[in-house]
Amino acid sequence: MKKIIYIDMDNVLVDFKTGIDKLDKNIIHEYEGRLDEVPNIFSLMEPYPNAIRSVQELSDKYDLYILSTAPWLNPSAWINKIEWVHKHFGKEENSLFYKRLIISHNKNLNSGDYLIDDRPNNGAKDFKGEWIHFGSQEFPNWDKVIDYLI
Repeated sequence: MKKIIYIDMDNVLVDFKTGIDKLDKNIIHEYEGRLDEVPNIFSLMEPYPNAIRSVQELSDKYDLYILSTAPWLNPSAWINKIEWVHKHFGKEENSLFYKRLIISHNKNLNSGDYLIDDRPNNGAKDFKGEWIHFGSQEFPNWDKVIDYLI
């Protein structure tokens, strides 16, 4: 039986900055300090460097799920996140994340072996498996995560 890995989206699978870079300066000013509330910002984001390749490599050895939080005040984010998964991983029944996207503000409620997340928020630091702190000194990028898990 494969071990379970949950993978966060923002700044782990998805490069949040690439969405910000595509915004008009007036929108950036209007939503300063809460850019995650910009309608449809999540549809503008590109994959984080090496994320797609790394996830595909992990899928050979692990049972993978995406575990993300969507801004409460930005309903478009909820839709954009699943559309992003469809775009980059497919939406067919045999695609990697078919019905494997979980949106939660309490990541610690999920049971599994690993959580790859860039922040301790929304229950990540209280996850009962091992929290792999993406972007930290120990796990600064996908290459280090792959070295550790494979």
